[in-house]
Amino acid sequence: MYDRLKPSPPANKLLGLELLRFAAALSILFLHYLHFAYVADKAVGLDRERLPFHDLLHFFYESKPYGVWVFWCISGFIFFWKYRDAIADRSMGGWRFFVLRLSRLYPLHLMTLLLVALLQAVYHGLNGYFFVYQDNDLRHFLLQLLMASNWGAELDYSFNGPIWSISIEVLVYAAFFPLLLATRSAWLNVLVVAVCMNASGYIPACFAFFYIGGLAAMARRAVMSARFRSALEGVAWLVVIVLPPVAWSAMRDQIGLLDYQLLLAYTPILLFCLSREFVVPVAIQGVVEAAGNMTYSSYLLHFPIQIMIGLGFAMARAPIPFYEPSFFAMFIAVTLLASYVTYRYFEAPAQNLIRSLLLRPRGAVSSRALGLSQ
Repeated sequence: MYDRLKPSPPANKLLGLELLRFAAALSILFLHYLHFAYVADKAVGLDRERLPFHDLLHFFYESKPYGVWVFWCISGFIFFWKYRDAIADRSMGGWRFFVLRLSRLYPLHLMTLLLVALLQAVYHGLNGYFFVYQDNDLRHFLLQLLMASNWGAELDYSFNGPIWSISIEVLVYAAFFPLLLATRSAWLNVLVVAVCMNASGYIPACFAFFYIGGLAAMARRAVMSARFRSALEGVAWLVVIVLPPVAWSAMRDQIGLLDYQLLLAYTPILLFCLSREFVVPVAIQGVVEAAGNMTYSSYLLHFPIQIMIGLGFAMARAPIPFYEPSFFAMFIAVTLLASYVTYRYFEAPAQNLIRSLLLRPRGAVSSRALGLSQ
């Protein structure tokens, strides 16, 4: 809300990235829908072909967390789009940067952590085991409080498990600020991506996607006034359209082995294309922005909603009807509605309150004018 930055193009609301964020959030909901088949930490008796809309959604049911990788890449784009020059020019200090980041993330994280801790205690009392994530002890609770749940000190996923990707991204934030103070050169991004591509684990993957997303942001800024902008965008769109079928036909048997490298190459080109200015009616713009705003809420709320549903059916001594399309539609609709309400009446007010208390609004610029809410 109080980002004081060099202005980005005021007309470009990055609506394409908002839609992509929403699509990535939906993909995570589809992937985690399988939690309803879990007994403790494993799916029991799951017939995947009976899952709702399996022919349409089987890729999401059976995939890796590709939506998380896309989220990391979008975050990199937005951070370099909004903060690169301000940090490198030292017009934004470390205090302001980290208050902006943590005020965006921590209130909902804390609320859902406490909610899940309570719900899991009740669930364990009824069933003798926790719902999906089993390491819900004091050690993991303290790690969660510090947003350090997946920095390497954990035994496994715990409490509100989906926070793992945000926890890793916080590490990237800690490196992002001092590295930009050192240099804003795109070669730094290239170096980080090259190093991380040769390392294993989710932490290097997060750095790689984040910094290659930053390269996409730099490319978009570089072509904004380029003479051959239309031609460059046309080539990029051609790659976005042609690459998936070509890769599938040429490497169908190896897609699962090369998915990381392929998505790392493809996603920044997609972001470059979708970050162009799209002029739409105000009403549609509002809907798209609302969809983008509630992605973080949906990411943190869907698991506690699943626990509440599991508790309800456990108390009724009835099986969860997760093969029913109507149940699937209910879960998605309830999660999205709760996410919208939470963003509007909890996330945004808590964020604004924290920033008003910890940041001086003098010379403030509304975050809406800077693109995506981050």
